[in-house]
Amino acid sequence: MFGALAKSIFGSANDRYVKSLQKTVDRINALEPELEALTDEQLAAQTQKFRDQLAEGKTLDDILPEAFATVREASKRVLGMRHFDVQMIGGIVLHRGEIAEMRTGEGKTLVATLATYLNAIEGKGVHVVTVNDYLARRDAEWMGRLHGFLGLTVGVIVPNLPEQQRRAAYAADITYGTNNEFGFDYLRDNMKHERSQQVHRPFNYAIVDEVDSILIDEARTPLIISGPTEDKSELYVSIDKVVKGLEEEYYEADEKSKNVSLTEDGVEEIERRLIEAGLLETDNLYDVENTLVVHHLDQALRAVVMFKRDIDYIVKDNKVVIIDEFTGRMMEGRRWSNGLHQAVEAKEGVKIEPENQTMASITFQNFFRMYPKLSGMTGTAATEAPEFWDVYKLNVVEIPTNLPVQRVDEEDEFYKNTQDKFKAIAKAIREKNETGQPVLVGTVSIEKSELLSSFLDKEGVKHNVLNARMHESEAHIVAQAGRLGAVTIATNMAGRGTDIQLGGNVDFRIEDELRDMEEGPERDAAIARLKEEVEAERQKVLEAGGLFVLGTERHESRRIDNQLRGRSGRQGDPGLSRFYLCLEDDLLRIFGPDTLFAKMMNSNLADGEAIGSKWLSKAIETAQKKVEARNYEARKQVVEYDNVMNDQRSVVYEQRAEIMDSERVDDVVGDMRRDAINAIVTEACPPGSYPEQWNVDGLKQRVSEVLGLQPPIDDWLQEETVEPELIEERLQELSEEKLSAKMADADDSVWRQVEKGILLDRLDHHWKEHLATLDALRQVVFLRAYAQKQPINEYKQEAFGLFENMLDAIREDVTRVLMTMELRLTPPPPPRELPDLPDFLTGHIDPFLGEDDSNDGDGSRGQEALFGALAGSPMAAVGPGGANRENPYADKNVSRNAPCPCGSGNKYKHCHGAA
Repeated sequence: MFGALAKSIFGSANDRYVKSLQKTVDRINALEPELEALTDEQLAAQTQKFRDQLAEGKTLDDILPEAFATVREASKRVLGMRHFDVQMIGGIVLHRGEIAEMRTGEGKTLVATLATYLNAIEGKGVHVVTVNDYLARRDAEWMGRLHGFLGLTVGVIVPNLPEQQRRAAYAADITYGTNNEFGFDYLRDNMKHERSQQVHRPFNYAIVDEVDSILIDEARTPLIISGPTEDKSELYVSIDKVVKGLEEEYYEADEKSKNVSLTEDGVEEIERRLIEAGLLETDNLYDVENTLVVHHLDQALRAVVMFKRDIDYIVKDNKVVIIDEFTGRMMEGRRWSNGLHQAVEAKEGVKIEPENQTMASITFQNFFRMYPKLSGMTGTAATEAPEFWDVYKLNVVEIPTNLPVQRVDEEDEFYKNTQDKFKAIAKAIREKNETGQPVLVGTVSIEKSELLSSFLDKEGVKHNVLNARMHESEAHIVAQAGRLGAVTIATNMAGRGTDIQLGGNVDFRIEDELRDMEEGPERDAAIARLKEEVEAERQKVLEAGGLFVLGTERHESRRIDNQLRGRSGRQGDPGLSRFYLCLEDDLLRIFGPDTLFAKMMNSNLADGEAIGSKWLSKAIETAQKKVEARNYEARKQVVEYDNVMNDQRSVVYEQRAEIMDSERVDDVVGDMRRDAINAIVTEACPPGSYPEQWNVDGLKQRVSEVLGLQPPIDDWLQEETVEPELIEERLQELSEEKLSAKMADADDSVWRQVEKGILLDRLDHHWKEHLATLDALRQVVFLRAYAQKQPINEYKQEAFGLFENMLDAIREDVTRVLMTMELRLTPPPPPRELPDLPDFLTGHIDPFLGEDDSNDGDGSRGQEALFGALAGSPMAAVGPGGANRENPYADKNVSRNAPCPCGSGNKYKHCHGAA
């Protein structure tokens, strides 16, 4: 009470902070007349003037007022839009590395141009991160006109972009792209064998659009690059048949965690069925021989019981396509991990794609924390402010609206069951539709949106359904959702990126209705007519009460509800919002009040009757807070485990960078060889032991395997002065002699390439194996809790030991390959560009639940393809299969993405350029 009183007198800390920025905005406004007097050329020349000032020692903060005023003036001339004062405040907040919370329709895309331009002047690169490819392309094209006018270059990163174009896009002053593309490019860069192949520049500054969606929702699952493993399609199909007929009494389902466990009777029943199907090695399901079957059985149970068609996924073109629970979009090419996607494919009877093995991974938390300066913007961040600060050290600043919000947010209405609720919703929509008021309906799944659609059909209400099936036309449907009498059902409105304008969107109507009309007076007259129609329609919609937002149930996160509500009442327009709930809603059923509350509702409510009260709304909000806290803990756990891997990843990637930058690595290889020989001798001849206790046979075998030598160890042991140190010293000498003889037969530059290639090859191979081991460790380390041990501490200790083992294995492996390989004396091929990195499978996977937004599915070549990437370089002289095909165009400087001159119709890099 006292806090609210104090806030009403002194204002909140947020209000005081925003008010302090007004002085800077006043300085910007004072410059407007001066900049209006400049010609276009003089305005564009401001960029070079600012660069000169920075070179003279000024800071970005020093030039901020004039730079922001320049962007505002350029925007007026190029885009026909002038930044409001509150947008200037938003730009300052972004520049300071904070999160600007701005309501829907306040022009966040335009706000970003201020901080983007100012920070791009330095030439170090600015990344603007969006939630989907459509927004990345749209914003790069739309705002790129403004930046181009001021002399800055703009690039855009989208899937399947050729490496050369991708590199050029990152070299631009400002680069637009999705969070996944930026992250996967970072991982791919650290799998390449030459610096010249890498696309990223050193990180500088990133602005994250829809920051809550990217840094909170999508941050639950790490990005993963993977390669295929062996095909087990028959096993998936067989186990799916066993599970499908299983009665409910044999298992227990936990909807919160989406896990299914067998009861004791269930174990016996499954064992009987598996034995009949010939799938068990022994009669006991949990014998070690049946580990693989148990794993696939668990995934098949989850797929059949917990994952629902048209809610969690849809089947399109004979493929299982995941649906994003936050946006309702199809996630083309993404796959669940750990065999779950294959289990769902078996369930639906579609083609089963092979599982994949992790080759590189990183969480969004650790990826975005690599940027020296990070900021973001969204309409809903305040509810997650503590997490933004804890994880990213980002402060959330609420930016006031340009005009007061006129929307009325009504109390929730509660019904006894789904049938009653949807009847009431259909009736309310019909009533609003008859008055001409546009209605936007938010649902949580495709199934619910199609159910509501059937109710509206019965009521005779014409409507549009926007869900994962309608992804291609979403921008056009959303843009016209504010027209008179429009009814739009959307699975989710998060990150849709298109404003709902009352009366309709002129630009989209021109595009849809005048697409085929040629330029000229007739088209100009048609455009003028459309503008008049839209304005007249806007007035009618305003009279009808503006946009009515109707939520069919509450989401787990308050932010998603607020995003839906925020679609109404933009820029001071009137509006209305209301949520309809019932006891069968997932949130109430799984996380809501106890059964006593449910019994009271059932016994006191007549069919079709609704109640609404602040107490009930408060109870719902409490349930949402519980879920948000639970989800935060899950994300925190992912970060805690990835932090362990992140330290190791940083070491490995730094080592790779040093190796790539070094002209020669013979000193590194030499140290590895000495360490490997020391380890071999120490293992066979432990310190403090007597010669008769030494494992001589093991020593001979290891020396032969690793060094390719057959030294007279038996003779050495006859000497009285023999010591492990002496054996080690002699092995060092023999290995040096053998290596010197090999080097004498090869050109020095060729040998340097060979050493570097083998070092990177073996490093990547063992890092991949290490990641697989850590994945397996993470799956089982929770069992340590039964021994009263902290799983995360156990994981840290085990991971450290595994990392040391990996380093030992790399030393030995590099030594073995260099000492035992055959060097073929073939003339070196003409120098040419190294091949692009293969298109690996990319994933976005929850390491605990297997939940995944995974895998771009645009490639299937694995680690062998990566390590074959040096074919045609001096590495081709190593081992078998090094012969090169003749390439008559090698000296013609043919572009790798150009058609091959031989006339095959293939790209040069896939034809003679692949030789």
